[in-house]
Amino acid sequence: MKKLSILGSTGSIGTQTLDVVAHDPERYEVVGLTAGANVDLLIEQAKKFKPAIVSLASKEAADAARPHLPAGTAVTYGEEGLIEVAAAADADIVVTAIMGSRGLPATLAAIDAGKTIGLANKETLVTAGHIVMERAKQRGVTILPIDSEHSAVFQCLNGENRRSVKQITLTASGGSFRDRSREQLEGVTVAEALNHPNWAMGAKITIDSATMVNKGLEVIEARWLFDVTYDQIDVIIHPESIIHSYVEFSDHSIIAQLGMPDMRVPIQYALSYPERNATPTNRLNLAEIGKLHFREMDFVRYPCLRLAFECGRLGQSAPAAFNAANEVAVARFLNGEITFLDIERILETVISKHEVTNINDLQMIAEVDTWARRMAESV
Repeated sequence: MKKLSILGSTGSIGTQTLDVVAHDPERYEVVGLTAGANVDLLIEQAKKFKPAIVSLASKEAADAARPHLPAGTAVTYGEEGLIEVAAAADADIVVTAIMGSRGLPATLAAIDAGKTIGLANKETLVTAGHIVMERAKQRGVTILPIDSEHSAVFQCLNGENRRSVKQITLTASGGSFRDRSREQLEGVTVAEALNHPNWAMGAKITIDSATMVNKGLEVIEARWLFDVTYDQIDVIIHPESIIHSYVEFSDHSIIAQLGMPDMRVPIQYALSYPERNATPTNRLNLAEIGKLHFREMDFVRYPCLRLAFECGRLGQSAPAAFNAANEVAVARFLNGEITFLDIERILETVISKHEVTNINDLQMIAEVDTWARRMAESV
């Protein structure tokens, strides 16, 4: 039986991870859960899975939850609580499903504690890929990707000589507005942007899918996960989201991973690796689907993806500034403060004003993050 801690248990990935666990209770035990302010859902999860410890974002939330938690479940809060669940809980695997850059300290704490990482928090590698991968190497820690695209690449590379990799191609659904021109994006609403045609995801990542920022973050993440250059990473639009990504090798043969667009498949693979277990998902029937479609990526239509590649190639502090500015811009759009197209304008402005610097520790990352957020708020 594998013991799990789930950071961000009330979010999209967290709830789907618990769904996988619930369908196979003989294989998994939940020992730690963390959430933000969704007290009611965390209490419900704690009653069902009876973890040893839970953590919430604030003392107020923790105090509200405490009387309703099962006997024997400890409760803590804040960043210290998050780190405690990540590092101190008796877990074999820590699933990092927290949205945004705040998951970085807890992920590093879990690595230092020797936990296997089920990585669903792409911002961790975007902001500090060099630090995280080096720390994992030093500690002998395995990082298993949970993003469907990176899980696909990981599976395609199993048993292959990494030196034979010619190119990694990440597929993109195209998001909520994939069939609209740039002119048709003027005045689109939050509700329209949140209506993803393929995937059930949280609000922030759904907006990122529509702007293609999410794919840009995945490009930067892939560079670190698979130790490839940006010239070896490509992105293609695949509206059906059946091929989750593929790898071309030096002999021009291609290995792809296919499946229905259901996050429980890559979650299950990370939890059960190196085994494969049954998942509570539908089987893929290619004959029923009939056709798959592909479109070359248009960097004029999706300028945020172009900017992500540029920031990735600049390296150092640029990806951290890009990520922080995007988090603020998306929040402003969801709050109705700016238009959809203003997101990319804010990103372009922040990056144009950013002076790229070398970053070697979390303090330097935090300083870049703070600067970029303030700039994104002021645009």
